[in-house]
Amino acid sequence: MSDPAIAVYCGSSAGNDPRFAEAASTLGDALGARGITLVYGGGRVGLMGTVADAALAAGGEVVGVITRHLVDQEVAHPGLTRLEIVDSMHARKARMVELADGIVCLPGGFGTLDEMFEALTWLQLGLSQAPVVLYDVAGYWQRLLAAVEGFADAGLVRAKHVGLLRSATSVKGAVESALTPVPPPADKWGRASP
Repeated sequence: MSDPAIAVYCGSSAGNDPRFAEAASTLGDALGARGITLVYGGGRVGLMGTVADAALAAGGEVVGVITRHLVDQEVAHPGLTRLEIVDSMHARKARMVELADGIVCLPGGFGTLDEMFEALTWLQLGLSQAPVVLYDVAGYWQRLLAAVEGFADAGLVRAKHVGLLRSATSVKGAVESALTPVPPPADKWGRASP
């Protein structure tokens, strides 16, 4: 892909706050209008379907990465620019990060958290350069951001690594932050990075 690409992690449900779907639609529209390829989990349901539909409606390219298991459950989006089918959730996460220049996390549940923390860990270890941004819709991510600060206060996350998890309260801020390179972090264990 020659255009920049942003992976979006989000819920396969819409949640109970209409602002979540509104934000997903606005984000998808913004990506499509700016010529930024949307990479996402390939589903047609929940916030996933909303962000994909909006990006497609705005003329954008949308690449879905989904497991065979989920295709068999008939949740794959039928109208994407490209749908890649992989064998495992791990392969799905790795492929999405491989395709993306940055990552934006809309509200979501366990799957979204799993994707986000794995991408964040890869960033911390220098295995990925894709910035990870929480799009904090209606304060959804505030408790998680506070928990991450608590991890640092407890000495289990280095203070300098807390900033690897970015947050934004607008679509523009989330997109810009996801496309702004992350300086190479210091080695996780305190040694100088090569």
